[in-house]
Amino acid sequence: MTSRFLQAVRPFMSITPEVIKPTREVHFNEKLIWTFAALVIYFVMASTPIIGADLGEADPFAFMRTITASTQGSLAELGIGPIVTAGLIMQILVGSKIINVNMGDPEERSLYTGAQKVMSVLMTIIEASAFLIGGTYGTGLALPDQLAIIGQLLTAGIIIILLDEMVQKGWGLGSGISLFIAGGVGLQIFTGLFSVQVLFEGPQNVLSNRGIVMAFIAWLTSEGPLVAISTLFFRYNPNITHNLNLPSLSILSLLATIVVFIIVIYFESMRVEIPISYSQYKGMRSTYPIKLLYVSNIPVILTSAVFADIYFIAQMVWNAAGREAASNNLLAQILGLFEVDANSEQFVPKSGLVYFLTPPRSLVGDLGVLDPSNPVGSLVRAFVYAIILIILSVVFSVMWLETAGMGPRDVASQFLQSGMQMPGWRRNKKIVERRLEMYIPTIAVIGGLFIGILAAFADFLGAIGSGMGILLSVSIMRQYFELISKERVAEMNPALRGFLGIS
Repeated sequence: MTSRFLQAVRPFMSITPEVIKPTREVHFNEKLIWTFAALVIYFVMASTPIIGADLGEADPFAFMRTITASTQGSLAELGIGPIVTAGLIMQILVGSKIINVNMGDPEERSLYTGAQKVMSVLMTIIEASAFLIGGTYGTGLALPDQLAIIGQLLTAGIIIILLDEMVQKGWGLGSGISLFIAGGVGLQIFTGLFSVQVLFEGPQNVLSNRGIVMAFIAWLTSEGPLVAISTLFFRYNPNITHNLNLPSLSILSLLATIVVFIIVIYFESMRVEIPISYSQYKGMRSTYPIKLLYVSNIPVILTSAVFADIYFIAQMVWNAAGREAASNNLLAQILGLFEVDANSEQFVPKSGLVYFLTPPRSLVGDLGVLDPSNPVGSLVRAFVYAIILIILSVVFSVMWLETAGMGPRDVASQFLQSGMQMPGWRRNKKIVERRLEMYIPTIAVIGGLFIGILAAFADFLGAIGSGMGILLSVSIMRQYFELISKERVAEMNPALRGFLGIS
């Protein structure tokens, strides 16, 4: 029986915009065009400013931009945040059995998907209103200006939801969420390497080269290779306050980025091979691969959503409490108080829960793992952050198994429906399920643990684009590589589409 929650949300589904699933075969080249078009539209929104917004110099949500694929002051201010948050809420409701959904029933799965989209629109309205109430777009705005800003963010949010739905429903490749995250991280890596920004004038204006490559070239031509490497390896000097202190854009951070790329690509290829046979082909034997990163980048996305939402709420409470007077507000003290960093001119947490949920962005520095002014406190903060990140990654890995139909029970059903069986065992669902329980839950835990540790490692060394961003982008690019390979094979031999899992 369909849950009361889904029945209550059903009327709102009819008024929510929807992308119709293609009724014909969409060829590979056409999918590429639609995917590229979705990315271009997203980047256009990310570079289009919100009309009527009065922005300050500091970005209060700088730390969550990578994982939400958002840009300050643009139509993509909310990014994929509402979609991911809505998905997280639905995951928690289903995982805790507050609502019961039979994912094996096509009708209930369809209702679940529709309810998640309605929730995404609702979260867009809530987050847009919270940004406005929190003073992100200025204070003392007239009611028409406030409504205009919410209207712009809501329209842009719905467009992003529809772009994601368009890509997922078969018009494009992969998913919009993955596409936008990878595009945002790629852009951040490019600017981290080649950006130039004049922050001050004087005899040392060579330091205005923020990008690692540009700064290295400048130091190489003026001081020589040894000075360039030694100066930019950590790119931090506690006795200097200008933009030499960019440890998250150092040679070490570049090396960390490369190392994390290689590690993720290597571990993406690791898998456990379960021997199987096909009854319809007279016992022909093969193997069923279960990847080490079985649930892919989902744990990282959901963990990032939790961190971003807590950060968002803490910022809103801090603003509502009057910033300077927030230290007298108990809720603000618990969630976190903020200050403006002298080097980056961004709001950074100085206490509370968000202080421990904000990743250290380098090995050394004011916001790094080792802060010369507070070495013990910075190490404790890094340790707590890593523990929370790892635990949540494992929890979400396990939760995702059931809600995404990747658990032993669902895989056992797929085995039998495809005519597969395990050699030496009867074709019985319960038996196959018990055998799979020896592998899948354990691999999900190990994969979540590995993802959490690697993300923390990347953050600690200051990988460009953040640890979570790098993990997501590498995993996404590999998924696209595999998906494109399958699409090309299916294009040449349509009979293999079902075998390759392509609709």
